[in-house]
Amino acid sequence: MMDWLLFGLFFALMLAGVPIAVAMGLAGVAVVAVADFGMLSLPTNVYTGVAKYPLMAIPVFVIAGLIFERAGVAAGIVRFVSAIVGQRRGSLAIVAILVAMIMGGISGSGPADSAAVGAVMLPSMLKAGYPRAFTASVIAAAGSTGILIPPSIALIIYSLLVPAASVPALFAAGIIPGILVGVALILMAWWLSVRNGFEADVSAARPPFWQSLREAAWGLAAPVIILGGMRSGLFTPTEAAVVAVFYGIFVGAVINRQLGWNDIWKVFVEAAEISSVIMIIIALASVFAWASSTLSTFDRLAQTVLGSGLSETGMLLMIQGLLLVAGMFLDAISIYFIFLPLLVPIAMHFQWDLVWFGVIITMNLALGQFTPPMGVNLMVTCRMAGIGMDSTVRWVLWMVLAMGSTVLLVTFVPELALWLPRHLGYL
Repeated sequence: MMDWLLFGLFFALMLAGVPIAVAMGLAGVAVVAVADFGMLSLPTNVYTGVAKYPLMAIPVFVIAGLIFERAGVAAGIVRFVSAIVGQRRGSLAIVAILVAMIMGGISGSGPADSAAVGAVMLPSMLKAGYPRAFTASVIAAAGSTGILIPPSIALIIYSLLVPAASVPALFAAGIIPGILVGVALILMAWWLSVRNGFEADVSAARPPFWQSLREAAWGLAAPVIILGGMRSGLFTPTEAAVVAVFYGIFVGAVINRQLGWNDIWKVFVEAAEISSVIMIIIALASVFAWASSTLSTFDRLAQTVLGSGLSETGMLLMIQGLLLVAGMFLDAISIYFIFLPLLVPIAMHFQWDLVWFGVIITMNLALGQFTPPMGVNLMVTCRMAGIGMDSTVRWVLWMVLAMGSTVLLVTFVPELALWLPRHLGYL
């Protein structure tokens, strides 16, 4: 009866237009009150839901991403990548994806990555003759690599909920799948550009390689410093976020001279607003998770699913489909809190590696970030391009196909995710 109340109230509130995090929190509180689990314990559970050391990295990485966006780093990286790719059909689409992959190694956030790349690439791509819908679709898809290529806010939250998977192991496991996703998107964007004759004017001069390399060097060094410092043991992932912030301030204020004290203050204010939303979602979702855990709801659901007779392959495909559909409507944090208590027992039953499983789940969430009707990356780029999301469907579906193929590849070849963390000694 309590299970029905928990999920029934949650879905009723969500369908009524209540924000998902609030719906989760209210449903959890209602069950705690009716089942008499102890209302006085709610504040303690909310506090313990957010008072975790790995979560400290989230607001700091948000600050780092915003600082690098404002510091002019993206523009320098665009010139450098353009110098490598050259001028040919589809080159600007390729540049946009490569820049998003590099910026993802700084921000750790898909929407932030999409906004930073869109601010620089949208005007150039539109001027070269790319349709607005195609441009918005490519940049939104490229931005999804931001939660795969470390540092990744999504993988930090997964590690929080699944302590058996460490942050360094997850970061290492996300690198090769993130690169494979980028390659798949590049091939699809290039094929679509050639097929439709986009970027007909290929006479523009290629930026000088060495000059553009010098301009981009400070930005290109950021992922190396962040990942190299964590690998060498100089600092933890949380400390790496702080290093990234101070490095970004140095580059923006001293090297590029595009950040003043007023700009830095605005970045801190915006980062506080974004981080507060994330932390509120986590706090409210923790109430839902505590109520469902006390009721053993997901244990019973897991046993029901396992008793369905599905093979291991069938179970994997069912989970993929479930996460893909969920990613179209829910944000990544909510999906983690709603589905991980159900999916982790299933993974342990089949003895799946939880690091690989985390990468698979995150890849599906990345896919959902640019899949209509609620793809958050696509919302960002469509707003920047001044178009409706419905106009992007014909292009987005091709990007979904490209990334979806990569998800299936990593699903059935786990070593693509596990080789690097095992080689680095994290497994």
